Amino acid sequence: MKKIKLLKSVSLFWDLSEKELGYISEKMISRHYEAGQLILLEESDGEQCFFVTEGSVKITRLSKEGREVILAILNDGDFFGEMSLLDGESRSANVIALEDTEVLTLNRNDFLLVIKDYPQIAIQLLKVMAHRLRKSDHQIASLSLSDAEKRIALCILRIADEQGIIQKGNVRIAKAPIQQDIANMSGTSRETVSRALKILENEGYLKRNGRELIIQNYTKFVKEFDS
Repeated sequence: MKKIKLLKSVSLFWDLSEKELGYISEKMISRHYEAGQLILLEESDGEQCFFVTEGSVKITRLSKEGREVILAILNDGDFFGEMSLLDGESRSANVIALEDTEVLTLNRNDFLLVIKDYPQIAIQLLKVMAHRLRKSDHQIASLSLSDAEKRIALCILRIADEQGIIQKGNVRIAKAPIQQDIANMSGTSRETVSRALKILENEGYLKRNGRELIIQNYTKFVKEFDS
C-alpha cells in the first residue's frame, strides 16, 4: 500500500488506477541512499529505472578538465535511468544523492512490459523526455551565449521551474542547491556564484534565508534574465 501511495506522486503514473498501480508496485524494489552516495555511474550497464519518492538527486558528468558539471536536479516524483532501458546503451551520466533519498526501482524487462501494457505511460514518457530535451537545448544556448552572471540567473530560474512554489508573484525555493552545485550547473566558479547572488540580492531580485531562496517578483526576474 505504501508503494502505491508513493507511485501516485510520479507523473508517469498519474493516469493509472489504484489497481494498476498495485500491479506495477509489486514489481518494484525500494532502496535508500544517503546524502552524497553514488547511485549510478556513467558508462555502467543500465538494468534499472529509478523513481524518486523522497529526497533529491543530481545528474552529473565530468568535463574534459575533470570538473563536475550538473545537468539536472531531480526531486520527488521524478525518474531517471530510463534511457539505458530503452536503447540498451550504457549510462550517460552519474547520479548522486543530494540528501537522504528513497527510490523505487524497476528492472528492464518489467519496465518494457509496463510500457507495453499501459500505452498511456509511453505517451507521458515521451512528453517528459521532450520537455527535458527542450530544457537541455535552452541550457546549452544560455551557457554558450550568456555572461557568467546571466548564466547563474538562468540557472536559478531552472531550479525555480523544478522546485519552486509560487506565492503572490514570488517564487520560493525551500532548499536551493549549495553554491558549488549552482556553479557546476552554470559552468562558473563558486566565487562567481557568491558574487552574483549578492548582486541579485542587493538589487532586490532575490532574498536568502539559509538554504531558502526567494525570487521576488518572478515575472520581472524572467523578463530581465530570460528574454
